Amino acid sequence: MKCYKDKYFSLIFFVISLSFFVPSGLFGQAPRSINVMSFNIRYPNPQDGFNYWPNRKEMVASMIRFNDADIIGVQEAFRSQLDDLMKLLPEFNWLGVCRTDGSIKPEPDNEFSAIIYRKDRFEILKAETFWLSETTSKPGSKSWDAALPRIVTWAHLLDKKTKKKWFHFNTHFDHRGKIAREKSASIIIKKIKEIARNNPTILTGDFNCKPEDLPYQILVQKDANLKDAINQTETPHHGPMSTWTNSFQFPGAPGQRIDFIFVNDKIRVLKHAILSDSWSGRLPSDHLPVFAKVLASQ
Repeated sequence: MKCYKDKYFSLIFFVISLSFFVPSGLFGQAPRSINVMSFNIRYPNPQDGFNYWPNRKEMVASMIRFNDADIIGVQEAFRSQLDDLMKLLPEFNWLGVCRTDGSIKPEPDNEFSAIIYRKDRFEILKAETFWLSETTSKPGSKSWDAALPRIVTWAHLLDKKTKKKWFHFNTHFDHRGKIAREKSASIIIKKIKEIARNNPTILTGDFNCKPEDLPYQILVQKDANLKDAINQTETPHHGPMSTWTNSFQFPGAPGQRIDFIFVNDKIRVLKHAILSDSWSGRLPSDHLPVFAKVLASQ
C-alpha cells in the first residue's frame, strides 16, 4: 500500500512540476479566441412605436453581454444610442465618426458604423473612417445611385491577451443604390489591401445584399482574400439562415441573409451563429446579430 501511495504522489508532483514548463494549451486550456459580432441595432425611430429604441436598448445590451462579445461592428447606431449602450455596458468603449459630417457629436444626430470593443482586451493602435464614394476622404460624400452617405470605420487593434495585432473593418451598404453597393464592395477590397495588407482582418456589416448578389460576389472573389465566416466555421452554424426580420416580424423573413462577418486567411473561425433570441416574441432589432468566435492565426 505504501508503495502505491508513493507512486501516486510522485505522479501528482510530476504533473504539477510539468505545468510550469509546458506551454499553456497542452492541458486543455482553450486558445484565447475573440467573440465578434455584427449588429444592426436599428436607428431610434419614434414611428417604431413599441419597438422604439428606449424599449429595446436593454435587450441589445443583453445580447452583447450574454454572448460574451469582445468586439461588435454596429450599424445604424446614432450617437445617442452609443451613449446609452456605454451606460449599460461600462466595460466597453467605441470608436468611429458620423457619416454625415465626420464628427463624433453630430448635430443633428445621425448614423455611425461604430466599432464597440472591450477596454480591457484591446488597445487601439489606429482608427479611421472613409466614405463609400468617389471621394473617400470627404465627409458626407455620396456617389452613384446611393440614397445616403455610407462609410467604413476601421481599427488596427492589439489584443492585450495574445499580443497579436489585427484589423477590423465595419460598414453599412446603401439600401437603395444597386450600383453604389457594387462600387462600395470594390472600394472596400481596395482599401483593405492598402491598409491591412496581409495581416489578420475581419469585415463586419449590413451589406444590404444576399450571397447570390454581385456585391457579395465581389467581396469573396479569389483576389479579395475574404471569405464568409459561415463557410469557414469549424463548428456547424447555429441559428437561422436569415438576418432581416421584415421590420421586427417574429420569427423573421426567410432567405434574407444580408448581414455578414468576413475573414481573411489569417483568421480561423471556430464558431458561427445568427442569434434569434427574443423576449416573448419581441426582437432587440429589425436585424438579427451575426456572431463568430475567431482566432488570429499569426
